[in-house]
Amino acid sequence: MRASMLRLIRSRSSSAAPRPHLLRRAYGSESVLGAAGGIGQPLALLPLALLMKLNPLVSQLALYDIAGTPGVAADVGHINTRSEVAGYVGEEQLGQALEGSDVVIIPAGVPRKPGMTRDDLFNINAGIVKSLCTAIAKYCPNAVVNMISNPVNSTVPIAAEVFKKAGTYNEKKLFGVTTLDVVRAKTFYAGKAKVPVEEVNVPVVGGHAGITILPLFSQAVPKANLADEDIKALTKRTQDGGTEVVEAKAGKGSATLSMAYAGALFADACLKGLNGVPDVVECSFVQSSITELPFFASKVKLGKNGVEEVLELGPMSDFEKQGLESLIPELKASIEKGIKFANQ
Repeated sequence: MRASMLRLIRSRSSSAAPRPHLLRRAYGSESVLGAAGGIGQPLALLPLALLMKLNPLVSQLALYDIAGTPGVAADVGHINTRSEVAGYVGEEQLGQALEGSDVVIIPAGVPRKPGMTRDDLFNINAGIVKSLCTAIAKYCPNAVVNMISNPVNSTVPIAAEVFKKAGTYNEKKLFGVTTLDVVRAKTFYAGKAKVPVEEVNVPVVGGHAGITILPLFSQAVPKANLADEDIKALTKRTQDGGTEVVEAKAGKGSATLSMAYAGALFADACLKGLNGVPDVVECSFVQSSITELPFFASKVKLGKNGVEEVLELGPMSDFEKQGLESLIPELKASIEKGIKFANQ
């Protein structure tokens, strides 16, 4: 499959002829949009591009950004796995980077810096996402889109509106990547419960910013009898995980490495679903009817057409029910902000 990274990853079906401008794997083609800055900057994009290059389901990998991608593509392209890698630069090559993609990963935009708010991110990244999605609608309208660019709570609604205007919207193929919240919840829970982290699973629902991130530790496995105070602390740390990294890097970057890992995990899940692997379930921010909101993160079953089923939230503790009630207004406002921007 073929994948493109415009800080966006895309994949393309194995039945199509290989495209030199996409990241390719055995069974799919991917594009990454914004591959050379932020998540796409050399130290940030390289892990994501590297992980996708190692994935046996990718036959083609296309990397795109406004600068720097040919060098990244040349470097990653020397790795002796079967996928072909190509780098594309500038608006005039965006269409080439996208054509034929099965999966497009979008980490484009600027990463968080100390003192930056989600509004600051929105003001910069919203326009970038809108223009990239306009290109996706034109060049690869059937691709699965993995949205990493923050604020995801707003950029996913922006993408949906752009696709609706273009007549290409398929709610089963648009995903907000919230996997990093799950990765953090698993890591923090394993450390506190003193259980092997590779055995841990924790669903994380809601959105992908601050209090909208709601880890359901009551559903965590393996089960551990943690005190209420520990659960509250774990929840807070999961919600503030991005800030923790930004502050630790002291202005030198954001959570680009762990985000690359999480982005690669979710892209792999999408590729498995597209290739017919059964029972692939991951948390993601998608169009949903399980709450009053039009978009919501929860466990999603992935299949050959993208979303196969949006799963219910399941039983929650009183603390989690309170968290759900608290997050709804903020998440609703973020969604509406994205919709309003897209329709301006």
